[in-house]
Amino acid sequence: MAIALRHGTKVWHRRERGAQFAIWLAWLAAAAIFIYCWQLISDKTIWAFVTDAPAQAADLAVRMVPPDWGFIAKLRQPLWDTINIATLGTVIGILVAVPVAYCAARNTTPSGALVRPVALFIIVSSRSINSLIWALMLVTILGPGVLAGILAIGLRSIGFCAKLLYEAIEEIDESQVEAIRATGASGAQVTAYGIVPQVLPAFAGISVFRWDINIRESTVLGLVGAGGIGIAAAKNGVVPAQLLIHARVEAGAAEEPTDAHPMAGDALIPRVVSAVVGVERCGHLGSPSSG
Repeated sequence: MAIALRHGTKVWHRRERGAQFAIWLAWLAAAAIFIYCWQLISDKTIWAFVTDAPAQAADLAVRMVPPDWGFIAKLRQPLWDTINIATLGTVIGILVAVPVAYCAARNTTPSGALVRPVALFIIVSSRSINSLIWALMLVTILGPGVLAGILAIGLRSIGFCAKLLYEAIEEIDESQVEAIRATGASGAQVTAYGIVPQVLPAFAGISVFRWDINIRESTVLGLVGAGGIGIAAAKNGVVPAQLLIHARVEAGAAEEPTDAHPMAGDALIPRVVSAVVGVERCGHLGSPSSG
């Protein structure tokens, strides 16, 4: 507590004057940053879509109630594909994650200077890329279909499963491993009888947990052409975001229409959306610059 003398009387202050000024300056800087970011977001926002959002939300609600129960029959195969994508992708991810985790754990890695960094790099690379990005890349390479979705889920699952599994391996009771090794057991026997029984419960939990996550992630892979129920969603009104981005890229940066791009800038987006969805719901939006 700071003490100040005022007319011979001690006055208690919560902070020193310099500290209080520093706090006020920090609040001023934070407010300035907030205002700048808000202005930047406002400049980048397509306000025509924002103003049209209530109408689109109301239209979506009207089309959702009552449900079209006859449409469920068309979702059986996409649902089955979604479950297969999640299940097979999880199996692939687990099969690759087990040896990667074994090489990444400090107490089981063959080489802490060479093998472990490579294993950790694989884990980080897998975890840092979202499954939707994996699907985009694989659809570009392999073409659209369930195979791209399975591989995307598998590649994403490797890092998740290996990370949790190698941490479980590092936390095992070393006394049990030493007891197995003291009997003259080989390296494979030490792993089978000293390490595997201790990490098996964690392995089962990690596998089921990842499979649950993959069920949810595989539902949206169809939006980029990787199979599953996402394709049915895209056909019935859900527009992939990358199509909007592609529309902006194809439109070019020119402000005025040209022969190559008769609709310049953001004005092309409503037409692309309308073409994909199959309904003329965006024709009234016009150019965001005029809204």
